Amino acid sequence: MSLLDTPYAWGGRGPATGFDCSGLVSHVYREAAGMPVKGSSADLGRQSRPIDRAKLQPGDLVFFNTLGAHHSHVGVYVGNNKFVHASNPRTGVRMDLLSNRYYAQRFEGAQSLLD
Repeated sequence: MSLLDTPYAWGGRGPATGFDCSGLVSHVYREAAGMPVKGSSADLGRQSRPIDRAKLQPGDLVFFNTLGAHHSHVGVYVGNNKFVHASNPRTGVRMDLLSNRYYAQRFEGAQSLLD
């Protein structure tokens, strides 16, 4: 949660430079779980395993089609129907509800990198 309001930066991988969506996921997994995770949101989709949306746990990944491409956006589920993500250059890192109309219409699935 300390990363909320960090600026968005395409290709960004750290709080000093900003984050894009996959950079935020990589940073969170490295810092919180000691797991080296790299790649684009589509790469993260290939590296993780699908899970039932009803079984989402904090730390799981949520994927969206925001650019007309499969898994073009990713966020980290934090519980209570909320996820954290590097949204866009205007808003940066923020928390949203999965039920938010924009994201609900673009939701592609829940996946996990955790056992």
